[in-house]
Amino acid sequence: MISRGKRNILGVLVDAIDYEAATEEVVAAGRERRPFALTALAVHGVMTGVLDPAHNARLNAFDVVTPDGQPVRWALNLLHRAALAERVYGPDLTLMVLSRFADEGMPVYLYGSTEETLARLVPALEQKFPALKIAGVEASKFRPARPGEDAEIADRIRSSGARLVLVGLGCPRQEVFAYAMRPLLDMPLMAVGAAFDYHAGLLRKPPRWMQRVGLEWLWRFGLEPKRLFYRYMVLNPAYVGRLTAQKCGWWKPVPPPAATERPATFAV
Repeated sequence: MISRGKRNILGVLVDAIDYEAATEEVVAAGRERRPFALTALAVHGVMTGVLDPAHNARLNAFDVVTPDGQPVRWALNLLHRAALAERVYGPDLTLMVLSRFADEGMPVYLYGSTEETLARLVPALEQKFPALKIAGVEASKFRPARPGEDAEIADRIRSSGARLVLVGLGCPRQEVFAYAMRPLLDMPLMAVGAAFDYHAGLLRKPPRWMQRVGLEWLWRFGLEPKRLFYRYMVLNPAYVGRLTAQKCGWWKPVPPPAATERPATFAV
């Protein structure tokens, strides 16, 4: 089990952590009924923080930020000698956490995505984990939260008996949501990206060899070139350039202090 703390990647603090340690962190927070927020960042997530200082500060307030993409794992190894043998991929981490929550009888709450996706996701998870208790399911409303709506959502989640919230709103909406809701809930929140779509059977995973060599982005770009053009054709080269500058000492990014104020608005 590896957990070596947070490391500076372009000013975003990412944990040098493996699957086992990340899973234990989430399960412990669920058992102890304490606030906790985790997200899994690929290059897009890191660059979103780099380009938005306020969001960077939110990310740096997360309890755990895992290296979801291979290029983020490589950066940890290159810059900080983290010696991580594998990334901590959000969809796979989701399954590991759900397996433990099912074994320990702790219910989970699914927040985000669409009604159609959730209608496919719930039976798929129940088939994979027969002992899993799904305390509640709530689709995204795809709009900004109304004043006081955050408290209403928190009340619904708490009253469901859930001990974990999986948030599938997409980057960066899910991180803003998890950060805003963390003070209102006595349980872990996990921002899980495309995990809902993958486990609902709506997205095809790339072959393992493409995942190992960091070419998952190419697979996803081939499936959705128009939507993902900026993410992969603009942000990926920018990430490589900034990483090179940090490694060579031409640029020394300073991580902003972790945010302490909840965002005035966020999407639900």
